[in-house]
Amino acid sequence: MISPESDASSRLVWFRSSYSNGAGGECLECALTSHGALVRDSKRVEANVVAVSGDAWRFFIQPMKCVSVKP
Repeated sequence: MISPESDASSRLVWFRSSYSNGAGGECLECALTSHGALVRDSKRVEANVVAVSGDAWRFFIQPMKCVSVKP
């Protein structure tokens, strides 16, 4: 894990799933970097950040891109 300050987190663009409704549920935020992605707890943005490689990030999200979700 890395500290958010060590990666100039103020310049990062953090995003959440469009399915996150902001009602206090569990949610992660992600920011893309030149080396992969950073992941943090949306309720504790000052806490540590998990860094994953670009290959690991693609492996993680690829199956989600192929799933059709119906309301």
